[in-house]
Amino acid sequence: MTIPVPVRIVIADDHPLFRDGLRTLLQSDTRFAVVGEAGDAQGAVDAVRLHNPDVLLLDLAMPGASGLEALRVLAADPPATRTIVLTAGIGRTETVQAVQLGASGVVLKADASDVLFESILAVVQGNFWLQSQQLPNQEMALRKSLAPLTDADRDLDLSPREREIIVALADGLTNRDIADRFGLSEITVKHHLRSIFDKCGVSNRLELALFALRRGLARL
Repeated sequence: MTIPVPVRIVIADDHPLFRDGLRTLLQSDTRFAVVGEAGDAQGAVDAVRLHNPDVLLLDLAMPGASGLEALRVLAADPPATRTIVLTAGIGRTETVQAVQLGASGVVLKADASDVLFESILAVVQGNFWLQSQQLPNQEMALRKSLAPLTDADRDLDLSPREREIIVALADGLTNRDIADRFGLSEITVKHHLRSIFDKCGVSNRLELALFALRRGLARL
């Protein structure tokens, strides 16, 4: 499939500073052009309908309706636009839901500067992108998102921010304490924890703390 030049992109995220940084990053490369922005789910849908971009970069945790709700609305009358979920943290269930609702990729914000360009080029060619890996179709993307993680994968799959949050949790910090320590919102911390639980194969904070101690991710 031919790659459009430039790739026309809409950014949907409720944090203006993040949108500014992302726009600057994308516009540093002549292969990409930001043609629209939105700060909530309805704005994302409206921007896609208005601009008909090649790619929508969509945050999940936005005020009001979530990014998944935006995907549901778009799925009712699917545009040609390919969507990449760009999020601070995402669990396995949300990943499956996003792909089923039409998302072509999932990229963690912490990894964006490293893989964003590659992921955009992958999806505009009709491929999928999950966990820093290009996949040929939706079926393979769903298999990837549902596949059980080995212990080695669980360690390698943790982002630097997720490792910091694990240490903070093992130290006994609450979600509010963790948010204050790292300058995050509590919603973002909850998204990180959901992702961490999935990756480590645990279901609550105590299990995660014990897992972290056993694996040397945290110390008493």
